[in-house]
Amino acid sequence: MSAGTLDTATYAHLLAQVRDAGLLRRRHGYYAVVITANLLAFAGAWVGFAFLGDSWWQLLIAALLAVLFAQLAFVGHDAGHKQIFRTRRPNDAVGVVHGGLVGMSYQWWVHGHNRHHANPNHEEHDPDLDISALAFTAGQASGKRGLLRWMAKHQALLFFPLITLEGLNLHVSGVGAVWRGETRARRLEGALLSAHIAGYLTAVFIVLSPGVAVLFIVVHQALWGVYMGCAFAPNHKGMPTVTGDPPDFLRRQVLTSRNIRGGRLTDFVLGGLNYQIEHHLFPNMPRPHLRRAQPIVEEFCREHGIPYTQTGLLDSYRQVLGHLHRLGAPLRTATST
Repeated sequence: MSAGTLDTATYAHLLAQVRDAGLLRRRHGYYAVVITANLLAFAGAWVGFAFLGDSWWQLLIAALLAVLFAQLAFVGHDAGHKQIFRTRRPNDAVGVVHGGLVGMSYQWWVHGHNRHHANPNHEEHDPDLDISALAFTAGQASGKRGLLRWMAKHQALLFFPLITLEGLNLHVSGVGAVWRGETRARRLEGALLSAHIAGYLTAVFIVLSPGVAVLFIVVHQALWGVYMGCAFAPNHKGMPTVTGDPPDFLRRQVLTSRNIRGGRLTDFVLGGLNYQIEHHLFPNMPRPHLRRAQPIVEEFCREHGIPYTQTGLLDSYRQVLGHLHRLGAPLRTATST
């Protein structure tokens, strides 16, 4: 038996284990509750916004909306992986609606995210490594010039300030993709994004005075960006990167991913992304099943000698920042000599 056939058989054995445990079955009831709760909370936040009026207390509503935007985005993420329904069309319907609610293009995001899943941490093929403001590999760091080189030198310090812009990036990139016709359902997404932008800005500037309105938008969008960045960054940043021909599917997903330990509160806050290894191995596994799959996958990796990375949330940020700091070190040294 060839190495490739053996690797395929190894993954097939793990897949059989999780399937036999019922972990690939849809959880329609779970998602019905989550979606309903999110939509009620989202509507309630905007009702509270209207009743509170022109007040600095609206900044608390802005913070609440940042959390709710992230929770809605997590459902869109699950829909993009067909975790909610077995077929694409109903998942896409859920995803497009949730994308419209938070002002981002679901179809644009799914296209890029699928490329990431196919080649996680691959230096040539993973779009999540192609972020001009940061360097995730030594080659990227050494190739920076001008302002971007200065940013790479100090990127560990700049990381959290930079991710305040992630929400804005999701808006702008999605709108740009729809405008250029790079997505399916262009007219529908264009209408939803237009309605979101018009409705959001109209509500904010009608209810609030100009100064409070601007600060409300800044706080809301910045906190949403931080939330999304803090949820996604621990998954792969600081883990090994890949060049050339990637390893087999099983190792490609496990070796480049990092799990975050924690209980059900962590599961909720991170939208299930804390089980990143299991999620990458079984992208269509419903979110509530990832917790049950984790010990199965960890034991399987131990038996087959495959490194399985798991750490606490705060330590994951320490690892990410340490990785960014080390990549910037040669640039700082070059400046000082």
